[in-house]
Amino acid sequence: MGDAACDDAVEQLAGLLDKVDAPLKKTFENVHQGYPTETLVRFLKAREWHVNKAQKMLVESLNWRIQNEIDSILEKPIIPVDLYRSIRDTQLVGLSGYSKEGIPVLAVGVGLSTYDKASVNYYVQSHIQINEYRDRFILPMVTKKYGRPITTCIKVLDMTGLKLSALNQMKIVTAISTVDDLNYPEKTETYYIVNAPYIFSACWKVVKPLLQERTRKKVHVLRGCGKDELLKIMDYSSLPHFCRREGSGASKHSSSDPDDCFSLDHPFHQELYNFIQEQALNMELIKQGSMHVNIPDQDPEDAKIVGVIEAEFHKLSVQNGSTNDADKE
Repeated sequence: MGDAACDDAVEQLAGLLDKVDAPLKKTFENVHQGYPTETLVRFLKAREWHVNKAQKMLVESLNWRIQNEIDSILEKPIIPVDLYRSIRDTQLVGLSGYSKEGIPVLAVGVGLSTYDKASVNYYVQSHIQINEYRDRFILPMVTKKYGRPITTCIKVLDMTGLKLSALNQMKIVTAISTVDDLNYPEKTETYYIVNAPYIFSACWKVVKPLLQERTRKKVHVLRGCGKDELLKIMDYSSLPHFCRREGSGASKHSSSDPDDCFSLDHPFHQELYNFIQEQALNMELIKQGSMHVNIPDQDPEDAKIVGVIEAEFHKLSVQNGSTNDADKE
């Protein structure tokens, strides 16, 4: 699509957004953080530059934010802290640093996340809190520092420990990725896959052709722990801990190692948790219990991909004679 056509689409979408109610405009400010054009472009890209589809997606997302009080989610700590620690130990995600261009590097322990210590609501709440903190504080901070809009991040996905039993977590992973796809579209500019076992490669072969081209182009499967490739775009201090050394157990998660960016003791998680606690105290809002965020309906195309992954996992487990054998992969 040519630049003129893109500019035209952005202008049309901006015009349509002007007509929405005041509460939607207000929540849109929290989304765009002073960069409305970049935000409109993200929604347009997610809908292949169809203005009406992008407008529908954006308005639905703004309504979702209002109905689920997403603007105040950073005032709702997950307490007690022991519960939050167990969420961090089983939903492995963290900010390991920044690329040389100032883009935040988010690390995700796909293979070793078990999501088995709290309800789905808590995991979704914690995921959205990280998204909102990234979008409202981290990205504006680096934008200011580098003097140009930085509105996306890089994700390094660690596949260490990926087993066929990961199917049991499919429901929760799907819920989280649906929230991302529909409300935080095009926020990741590159996905780097590291420490990929055979089971990932087998799945990737069947899933890759189903992805839209713009998504496919973003995914880079690196050799081993990916260290050499990643050091081209970030300094060693920003490398996720699981990329720092090759070999088995490179990703053993230790919740008390402050270098482990998944750990609650890591500076990023400490900062985020303290920030949410402080906001809650200001609002005198500390309440036990998780927030119930409505999970939007999955895009039919994405649902198809999930079905393919499930079928592939099933096929692999049959080939291996039993799930247990396959888990040794």
